[in-house]
Amino acid sequence: MTIEHPSIPEDATFVPNRIGILGLGLMGGSFAKALHQGGAEVYARNRTRSTLELAMIETVDGELDDETIPTCELIILAGYPDVSVTWLAEMASLISPGAIVIDVIGVKRFVCERCFAIAEQYPWTFVGCHPMAGTQFSGYAHTRANMFHNAPMVVVPPAMDDFERLDVLERLKNLLKPCGFGSFTLSSAGEHDELIAFTSQLAHVVSNAYVKSPSAQKHKGFSAGSYKDLTRVARLNPTMWTELFLDNADYLSEEIGIIIANLQQYKDAIDAGDAERLHELLAEGDRLKREAERR
Repeated sequence: MTIEHPSIPEDATFVPNRIGILGLGLMGGSFAKALHQGGAEVYARNRTRSTLELAMIETVDGELDDETIPTCELIILAGYPDVSVTWLAEMASLISPGAIVIDVIGVKRFVCERCFAIAEQYPWTFVGCHPMAGTQFSGYAHTRANMFHNAPMVVVPPAMDDFERLDVLERLKNLLKPCGFGSFTLSSAGEHDELIAFTSQLAHVVSNAYVKSPSAQKHKGFSAGSYKDLTRVARLNPTMWTELFLDNADYLSEEIGIIIANLQQYKDAIDAGDAERLHELLAEGDRLKREAERR
């Protein structure tokens, strides 16, 4: 029995399981390696030509250009937010009917608002995505095929009827199967950005600010797991994170305000020598962490 996909028009021109990737940084390069190992044909575009040529030795089958864009069943936008949106707007007319386009960018309102609007004009589908995986390093040199194994994938689907959405999401899950995601979580763009401001962006801000203490330059011999845990993401790509922070400025600023207020309470208790209040604050933090782990 043949299962018909209502989201794939008869005039679709793509080659099944052929995938295009914009950007071969940590995310895009890891997708390329995982999908290539899974048997997909991978075509890519990257700002730095030498990186693309390196990837084409073992992983990438060819260049993502005007000729190959129409042949891709899935296109992954893995560049910076503005670059990805601009590229999609310029290449939208080349994308095959029935194809799926996703992004893997760390903010969703900025990207989804613009990309949904572009996709509405064409017979292909845009789905906002954000893999909850990565390292403190950036660039193709640090990519790996198992980057996404058991990681959650947050998905922001477009407005469409339930059957069409189910069909598109099932196709997407099948196309991304070689990546080994542990779960797919549906979200709105706003919910994603609100939560990611706390779980990811605030952590990068705090870590980056923490190492600005003069003590960081003389920590050797006096640091262990706590220091390593807190400073791991102090190393970052400042150009990319500047764009991500400003695209989510409202939620991130709110989270920074909350942590400043909380830190002030600890400082006040310590400055006052108030052991009872300090114990209360520490016990509260311990309790809230335990509660969060049980959810």
